[in-house]
Amino acid sequence: MTDSTRTSHHSLFAEHAYLADGWRRNVLLEWDATGTLTQVTADSATPAANVARAAGPVLPGMPNLHSHAFQRAMAGLTEYRANATDNFWSWRDLMYRFAAKMSPQGLGAIAQWLYIEMLKAGYTSVCEFHYVHHTPDGSRYAHTPELAERVVDAAQRSGIGMTMLPVLYQYSGFGARAPREDQQRFINTPDSLLDLLGKLRAARPENAALRYGVAPHSLRAVSGDSLRALLEGLDASLPGAPVHIHIAEQTAEVDACLETEGARPVQWLLDRFAVDARWCLVHATHVDANETLALAKSGAVAGLCLTTEANLGDGIFPAQEYLDAQGRFGIGSDSHIGVDWRSELRLLEYGQRLSRRQRNVLASATSTHVADRLFAAALDGGARATGRAVNGLQVGQRADWLVLDPDHASIAEHVADAWLSGVVFCEHGETPIRDVYAGGEKVVENRRHRDEADAYAQYRVALAELLK
Repeated sequence: MTDSTRTSHHSLFAEHAYLADGWRRNVLLEWDATGTLTQVTADSATPAANVARAAGPVLPGMPNLHSHAFQRAMAGLTEYRANATDNFWSWRDLMYRFAAKMSPQGLGAIAQWLYIEMLKAGYTSVCEFHYVHHTPDGSRYAHTPELAERVVDAAQRSGIGMTMLPVLYQYSGFGARAPREDQQRFINTPDSLLDLLGKLRAARPENAALRYGVAPHSLRAVSGDSLRALLEGLDASLPGAPVHIHIAEQTAEVDACLETEGARPVQWLLDRFAVDARWCLVHATHVDANETLALAKSGAVAGLCLTTEANLGDGIFPAQEYLDAQGRFGIGSDSHIGVDWRSELRLLEYGQRLSRRQRNVLASATSTHVADRLFAAALDGGARATGRAVNGLQVGQRADWLVLDPDHASIAEHVADAWLSGVVFCEHGETPIRDVYAGGEKVVENRRHRDEADAYAQYRVALAELLK
């Protein structure tokens, strides 16, 4: 590590930084060799000349709680009508064909470029919902976690923090329907998935930048018994580790669950499992009033992926009711049709405005600025979903932050209380994010990642191979 990427004194002075109680002046950030904040001092004295100074206002880095890295390479390639009822399910067929062509080298290159894009956008952590495990015909690689290791290594090279979530995928639908031929790369039993996770942990041990959990893909892809076996196996080796699951993304999924299981998906899960703060229910788009309140009460995080949900025509999450019930949420870029937390928060609010024909719907009595409320909530929920200490600029948390360009048109001449509103709701050319630190390391400087040119070249090679 060089002095240009991490300051020799592990400290940074910011004239303005966004702390738990909002914007504060003259903040001194100090961190140790593990990339953990040891002191956060507001209203500090003018620092010594050898202390680095931030080039603009400092915001905490945002966690991205839901990613399928390989899908970044197909963004923009499905935007045409293939049949009279183009929807999520027809998109999924195209995605499966794309996944079938993915090589280990290609996956690593795509993931590294994606994670660089995330860092440049101000995401400093990612939860990778990884389900492409095997060769195209479903046979195992000689080294079982081959593909998962490629993704973990891509995160390490880019500098982003990761929660790796190997996915259990067993069935093609409710009622333990046999998997389809084009799902063979994904299929595991609870035992084989836990074995893969164990080998992955041995080869790439957890550290300050890497955490493990599991992801039962969805209620249609696992059974109640296999989900229970997975959780018991996980808790035997990683007690309390994160658990993520797709749920209630599509109305057809809700209807099928009602038909086969006699309950709506979220209610079925809450009734049968101890769903709590370690859980992230991804999408949870189609929840009724009772499920909304029950999910909020559980302490679980709703994983909202607004740009993907809009792209796939999923529907609109009942965000106002959920937030009013003190429900927790975080955001993710999912299929990576967009890679920008600002767009996710903006679309979360705009969906509510369009459906209710009102403005500033997700403001509250205690937080009248929508952007501030949503940013704080997404930071807290995203941190919970990662299972890592990445919840803002606080002692004991990861030294993850982004530096805004003070001359950018979204915030220039604005008072500090309007800065987040400008960042989230204004779109003026290039990103307002100038520099990005992850674990105390400056990985993006003046809007450029340290490995950007080489990683993009490798991404282009991988993409050309896929599109032959």
